[in-house]
Amino acid sequence: MSKIDEVAKLARVSKGTVSNVFSQKRPTSKEVTERVLRASRELNYVPNQIARSLVTKRTMAIGLTIPHGRFFFSAFHTQFINSVVLEAARYGYRVLLDMIPAQDIATPFLASYPIDGAVVMDPRESDDRIELMQREGIPFVTIGRVQAADAPTPTPTVDNDNRKIVRDICDYLFALGHRGISFLNAGVSTTVAADRRESFLEAMAGRGVRIEPWMMFHKPELSDERYSNYGYEETKRVIEASDGRATAFIADDDRTAFGCLHALKELGLDVPNDVSVFVICGDDSMLTRSTPALTSMDLRPADLGARAVTTLLRMLGIVDGDVDERCIVDCGIVERSSCAAVPDQGRNRDER
Repeated sequence: MSKIDEVAKLARVSKGTVSNVFSQKRPTSKEVTERVLRASRELNYVPNQIARSLVTKRTMAIGLTIPHGRFFFSAFHTQFINSVVLEAARYGYRVLLDMIPAQDIATPFLASYPIDGAVVMDPRESDDRIELMQREGIPFVTIGRVQAADAPTPTPTVDNDNRKIVRDICDYLFALGHRGISFLNAGVSTTVAADRRESFLEAMAGRGVRIEPWMMFHKPELSDERYSNYGYEETKRVIEASDGRATAFIADDDRTAFGCLHALKELGLDVPNDVSVFVICGDDSMLTRSTPALTSMDLRPADLGARAVTTLLRMLGIVDGDVDERCIVDCGIVERSSCAAVPDQGRNRDER
């Protein structure tokens, strides 16, 4: 890598002048600035982030926008964010993390920042961030499907196959003899929840199971006081309303699953001998230490983050390769101890 004195020699200026051109701490003439930048390009000299921005005419920054509430990020979010930062750094990019309060999801924060592109996480069924990015001409990639109404032009998306996730979970539970399954789904306004809900209803209908109210719930918004207890109250209602027919729960995340386990313990029900619990998304270190260890789906958040950055940088022309409009990251079931065969098939005799 070239050094500053080599640039100074080629541009016929002092090292201090080269530094001033890039830091802009002192004014330099247009002619001197052009000589320094031309010498830097010839020698491939990039001393810091500011210098690189001047030479490439890019900000060398991408935005990552995530709705949040009053709670810390989950392990999924942490792994995802770490992966985005590390993958961006490989190409000399910084990441501006934009934590938008859930109640202000329409606030145009990110568009006012100096960024070359953005990764938009957790798109909602009605999400003004999408329209904002398109109106401002900011290239972006979403983590999760975008509603057609929000995206008049194709939007590159990196995601898991959420329909397949729920179908695989249902097939897994069906094979264990479960028919009375209650789904503690994600927030109703998210596109991931919509995809999972449709897949759950299709899977149940395909097995001839009549859907009842206790079989489907949606997580409250992050700003809702009920959010912290999601899973606990719903589980108690399910056990009461199902009159013993509920034999399995599918929880959106580990927080929901722990609420479910707490409620089942208070009701004197054993997991998995009386009721099985399956978690879609969770922190492996917590899931394995739970009693019992929770069976889950590995969504591979690190791969989601890395592929999102790669897709965005392909859009920006930084990385070679075609831009896939929909990149799917495969995932699979991790069996532990929280799911078991239904001990008494007679419990489901009224399922039809």
